[in-house]
Amino acid sequence: MPKRILQGTVVSDRNDKTVVVIVERRFKHPLLGKIVRRSKKYHAHDETNEWKVGDKVRIEECRPISRKKSWRVVGGEHVQQI
Repeated sequence: MPKRILQGTVVSDRNDKTVVVIVERRFKHPLLGKIVRRSKKYHAHDETNEWKVGDKVRIEECRPISRKKSWRVVGGEHVQQI
């Protein structure tokens, strides 16, 4: 079975080897017909502490690493700090 890959933004990097990624999805409301935004936070494993707040990352589903972590960062792009 293929692993899911999601794309989101890092909102916290305080924990060691962990980043919190917010993933936003958009869909059409079935009754109102309006485009609705929903977001969810995922805890993802970042072995090298490479990713910082604001970075766009891709996360991949993996085996449970801890109680909250079942995702791993597989890539992304860094945001330039001014």
